[in-house]
Amino acid sequence: MVMYSPGRTTSYPDFPPSSGVRFHCLGGGDEVGNVGIVMEDPTGTRLLLDYGLAPTDPPRYPSEAPKVTDAVITHSHIDHLGMVPWIAAQHGTRLHGTSLTAAISEPMWHDCHKVSSIEGYPLAWDKRDIDSAVHAWTTHEWNTPWAHGPWSCSLHSAGHIPGAVMLEVDTGAQKVLFTGDFDTRDSPLVAGAVPRNVDILFLEGTYGGRPHPPQEEELDRFLTRIDEVVKRGGTALVPAFANGRTQDVIMHLHKHRPHLDVHVNGMGKLIAQLQMEHPHLLRDPQALQKAWSWVKRISSKSDRKRALAADVIVATSGMLDGGPALWFLNRLRHDARNAVLLTGYQTRGSGGRTLMETGSIDIYGTQTKIDLDLDQFSFSTHAGHDELVAFAKATGAKHVVVYHSDPNHARPPLVAALEANGHTVHSPENGVPFVLE
Repeated sequence: MVMYSPGRTTSYPDFPPSSGVRFHCLGGGDEVGNVGIVMEDPTGTRLLLDYGLAPTDPPRYPSEAPKVTDAVITHSHIDHLGMVPWIAAQHGTRLHGTSLTAAISEPMWHDCHKVSSIEGYPLAWDKRDIDSAVHAWTTHEWNTPWAHGPWSCSLHSAGHIPGAVMLEVDTGAQKVLFTGDFDTRDSPLVAGAVPRNVDILFLEGTYGGRPHPPQEEELDRFLTRIDEVVKRGGTALVPAFANGRTQDVIMHLHKHRPHLDVHVNGMGKLIAQLQMEHPHLLRDPQALQKAWSWVKRISSKSDRKRALAADVIVATSGMLDGGPALWFLNRLRHDARNAVLLTGYQTRGSGGRTLMETGSIDIYGTQTKIDLDLDQFSFSTHAGHDELVAFAKATGAKHVVVYHSDPNHARPPLVAALEANGHTVHSPENGVPFVLE
């Protein structure tokens, strides 16, 4: 265990005289990712929601968490659990989530540690702390309440990725719902989230102000582009996030283009195996199993070389920041018949964003010109603007707290739409506690 150093270390404020519930964003309040939210009441009951880091360049970390006996981890993306080994080792914090989130967390933490070592950014925890975190899990089924002091807590499906949850807390006086990352639309892997009737809603606003294109139209555009690349004798390289996106893409291709020669490489292989071991958390476990039996899984250097002649290669990382996708790009870039098909948002400073803006990318330390067709598709499993507004309305919440949202672009149009629906809307700032009576 190492001392906390990367985040914003502050003295944690005492609870003021109040009959309400206090919330304190350690991270993720006025930014996307990097989530950590403390909920507490005057009785001393305290709960931490998520504790992640934003894998930007350089990474962003939350403020140091106060001592918490329990934390709920909504899902297994690094911006929601990347700092969890620190609280498990430092405070002996119990971790609550689904069985799949617990299973995926260990390889995610090891990957985070490996990336930090390669890229030279600091972590407040080391490999020994992963062991503490792995043994700290208490897992729960959906819709099954458990007691946390005087509060009743329960987890509900959030859509987004398998195992992702929304947290509902009933304090006796108020019902609070934290959406975590969520989506009300179905995906190949999971069914969409269903609203709950609550008094206070913490709503992730990643896509505030940005409606998603219709799912079927975007999928058709993606498949048509692949057909065009294959017809001219090329290979479509599809960089995809390991946890959710890789499996969705493979399932789409198996269903709609089963005649194609499709190969998959990267951490998504392990994640898919873990997902199949938790079929009760999948929308259609047989569909995933069939797709995974169909796709050619790359596990050796010779497999990688054979894949260079494939119709489609699906590989991590989704933002071209390393991994096998970069290896394939380096070898496919010499043939203009090939193409790169990005399947999600490319954050500022990422390899994918740099490639989009400049036509070049850093490959193993050399800025390299890429003369290939480049397309981007929206396969996001975050709720879009319209889904966010409709979901909030359906909860009947008096108070809506918009978090996990860009304060300059996504938040203003979302806040305006929520206020127009009659909600009292709050825009939290990191490090500034607030009480809702």
